[in-house]
Amino acid sequence: MKKAVMLINDTTYAFNLRGAVIEKLIDEDFEVVIVGQLLKHQDKLKAMGAKLIGVETGRHGTNPISDLQLMRTYKKILKAEKPDVVLTYNIKPNVYGGIACQQLKIPYLPNVTGLGTPMENPGPLQALTTRLYKMGVAGASCIFFQNGENQCFFEAHKMMPKHAKIRLLPGSGVDLESHPAFPYPEGETVHFQFTSRILKEKGIDLYLAVAKRIHAEYPNTVFHICGGCDDPAYEEILKQAQEAGDVVYHGQQKDMIPFLKQASCIVHPSYYPEGMSNVLLEGAASARPIIATDRAGCRETVEDGVTGFLIPIQDEEALVHALERFMQMTPEQRKAMGLAGRAKMEWEFDRKIVVKAYLEEIQEIVRG
Repeated sequence: MKKAVMLINDTTYAFNLRGAVIEKLIDEDFEVVIVGQLLKHQDKLKAMGAKLIGVETGRHGTNPISDLQLMRTYKKILKAEKPDVVLTYNIKPNVYGGIACQQLKIPYLPNVTGLGTPMENPGPLQALTTRLYKMGVAGASCIFFQNGENQCFFEAHKMMPKHAKIRLLPGSGVDLESHPAFPYPEGETVHFQFTSRILKEKGIDLYLAVAKRIHAEYPNTVFHICGGCDDPAYEEILKQAQEAGDVVYHGQQKDMIPFLKQASCIVHPSYYPEGMSNVLLEGAASARPIIATDRAGCRETVEDGVTGFLIPIQDEEALVHALERFMQMTPEQRKAMGLAGRAKMEWEFDRKIVVKAYLEEIQEIVRG
């Protein structure tokens, strides 16, 4: 039996975004080993047939000693597991897992799931991160990118190995069966939905400011927020905004389906360095119009004026204008916009496209 090891941040990410790849590999008679922090969905991954090995990646840490220890841990696991191929995701697994695979001469496939703030902003940390990333992907059999802008960044910063094989994926894709097109909500109330980790870079401040302005002008609007507070300071901010009647904060939710069914429109004013926004993929798949930032990882999911609206980065007035345009549309126009988004997901972002690309590259490796 062939064996594939997946180096990843955590089991939550593995199940939610890589479950289809794991399932396909197991169907193809691969033994699949997932290496990452053991969080949610462990039982589901085991039920699929995957083996789990707990490793804390320290995803937000910048301690070089911890990072070297992570690389040693990866090497120890890979020596013991002896995989035919390794799939790496997220920055630290891509870097330190990639270096470990090179040293052990194991074929590996990194997936650039977004640049991350340290790499996107110029300075000493960017210089260090780009150098490390270049080392991590140097021996890759194929490098997967989730958007063209990330690929251009690698090329511009001379991070790409010579003669590297590159494949551009539609993000993680979206599971169109788990996210069907829901009937468009009826009634006079317009429900806007913001779903994200609560971080400044995800556009929460913009959303709060605009919710206050739009709700004052259009009392039949409700501005919903779902997501855990990465920054504890936002807990009090959100509490105050809710008490003022500007928003309804639901905290972190395991099941987003009721919120997608209720939503009239998905709002995602992020300026975070996304790979591809899964919030937008899932929202559009559910046949909901989208208002998103015109930046890599967001713009690819929206056809401006057809499936939603794109706004410039960190532009409160543009977001207000987009929401006002939406409020002036008829229910039939909003519904048509959502259905156009669903069609775009079916044509361009079906998760089966991602699974097929992985299987092709893995089969090429194992055939030798």
